[in-house]
Amino acid sequence: MKTLQKTLIALAAGSLLSMGAQAAVSYGNGYTGQPYVGAKVGQFDLDVDGADDPTAYGVYAGYNFDPNFGMEAEFVGSGDADYRGGDIDAKTYGAYGTYRYAFPNTGLYAKGKLGVARTEIEATGTSPAGVYNGSNKDTSLAGGVGLGYSVNPNFSVEAEYDKLGSDADLMTVGAQLKF
Repeated sequence: MKTLQKTLIALAAGSLLSMGAQAAVSYGNGYTGQPYVGAKVGQFDLDVDGADDPTAYGVYAGYNFDPNFGMEAEFVGSGDADYRGGDIDAKTYGAYGTYRYAFPNTGLYAKGKLGVARTEIEATGTSPAGVYNGSNKDTSLAGGVGLGYSVNPNFSVEAEYDKLGSDADLMTVGAQLKF
């Protein structure tokens, strides 16, 4: 496992382990913070000629420091998609700062996130020159926008669009459980 992957996993694990202690802290406005976990499914949009876009699936965890600002870590992988007689797949690891705007008197909210993501694309295929095996790994600034709906205080659904560097975009729908 590469150093960046280990760092992101350690960051996510450390954040999750410290959430219980932070959740008990009051910020003076009646809000004490809120950890959450979620799952998402969607599709990668890869900038690779001749490749089908693979189905994406992932998990994420985060912590809202107040009703607007928070942080989030995620892992999204894919199944194999067709690529020139072979397969292509993608995965991404990310850590983000988040901002939510709740629309008044509704359960709707808009979400923005900005951070760093590591995106890995691996492909095998055939060409006139023979068998192709290749990969592209990119760590870059990443961000996304989304729209969500709070079904109740502990459960939300979201739709998101993420830009993961120059070679990949990600569109997902997901659900999250808040503690």
